Amino acid sequence: MALAMIRDEGAGILIYEQQEGRGIGLMAKLQAYALQDAGLDTVEANERLGFKADQRDFALPGEMLKTLGVTRVRLLSNNPDKVEALQRSGIEVVERVPCEVTPSPHAEEYLKTKKEKLGHLFTS
Repeated sequence: MALAMIRDEGAGILIYEQQEGRGIGLMAKLQAYALQDAGLDTVEANERLGFKADQRDFALPGEMLKTLGVTRVRLLSNNPDKVEALQRSGIEVVERVPCEVTPSPHAEEYLKTKKEKLGHLFTS
């Protein structure tokens, strides 16, 4: 989705941080999935494993953008922590562009949890 939007805009930067499972790592994420299968939501599962709901700090993208000479962005993200991290690093977020697709019935509860417990911003 991001690459298509960058193509359509004619410019953009894609930054991918390999922080699997909100920064808890792949093995812990698999354990979190097992807890979710047992009835916990994504936040409860991470916390049961001894992690914060989201372990990531998002400091690196701001530094990368500054290195590239970027001072203002339109950020494609639903995550308010990413907006705050860029602003803390001195990058002006002039617009937060929603990153949304039509959710499958399987994902509705997951997205509801992200909105209610993690503050993710969705248009609907």
